[in-house]
Amino acid sequence: MTPTELAAGVGSLIRWRSADYLEMTKPRLNFMVLVTVGVGFLLGATGAVDWGLLVHTLIGVGLLSGGGAALNEYLERDLDARMKRTQDRPLPAGRLFPAEALAFGVACCAIGTVQLWFFVNPLTALLGLLSAGVYLFAYTPLKLRTPLNTVVGAVSGALPPMMGWTAVAGRVDLGAWLLFAILFMWQLPHFFAIAWFYREDYANAGMKMLSVVDDNGRVTRRTICGCSLAMLAVSLLPVFSGLSGALYLAAALPLGAVLLFLAVRLAVGKTHAAARRLFLASLMYLPLLLGAMVLDRILL
Repeated sequence: MTPTELAAGVGSLIRWRSADYLEMTKPRLNFMVLVTVGVGFLLGATGAVDWGLLVHTLIGVGLLSGGGAALNEYLERDLDARMKRTQDRPLPAGRLFPAEALAFGVACCAIGTVQLWFFVNPLTALLGLLSAGVYLFAYTPLKLRTPLNTVVGAVSGALPPMMGWTAVAGRVDLGAWLLFAILFMWQLPHFFAIAWFYREDYANAGMKMLSVVDDNGRVTRRTICGCSLAMLAVSLLPVFSGLSGALYLAAALPLGAVLLFLAVRLAVGKTHAAARRLFLASLMYLPLLLGAMVLDRILL
């Protein structure tokens, strides 16, 4: 092998392994987390936006969130091997060793915490640790024990916008709690819909998702409808609190109505297609709702 061929081979190996490490951080989920952090930061800011502080916040939260995702995959590597949708992840596919994933996840979480503590503020760092702790030590093990795991996991997923708020405000205000409530409620119909069309996979892994333990799906469908209705109600709280105004209201009402309509269609139709439509709609719903909230604040 010539030096040129050796260098090319080493370069390819580095690219492949880098891609696997990046995949461990669940980049699409992490991107959504960072969007909610940015929204919380912009809504919590008074006066000119401190863009440098925002960058430090996004880096810290991104590292913590990505590290938590990597540690989650480390803890669930055997379960992932039993599910079709996760069998090709780096650990069950054997592209990375468990020790590598563990070291990578711990390093990301540690660096992210230090970043937030020293370059943002300790409160935001503590909220980040709380989010990661709930995700790894409550939500992850509860998947094998109770359908309430989704509710517990929603706590972890609702903390990032609060972290964005505290990063700039330095305290937990009413606005931070409203963002927490919106993100918490949004996750329930979103993840219950995912669990609906992946219920066979979850059952194979022994995970106690609601759709798995609910044989005829009646409780799952009713829960999705109830959570979607609650999401509509919670999404209006920023208007009544004064955090948002008419522009946000004009967006929140139809968006919530569409989400509720699709939830009802799932309850009536009981099909995978209906669950997928609700899931995809929920993916569009959140950025549109949060975008309207930010735009409303800018134009106030």
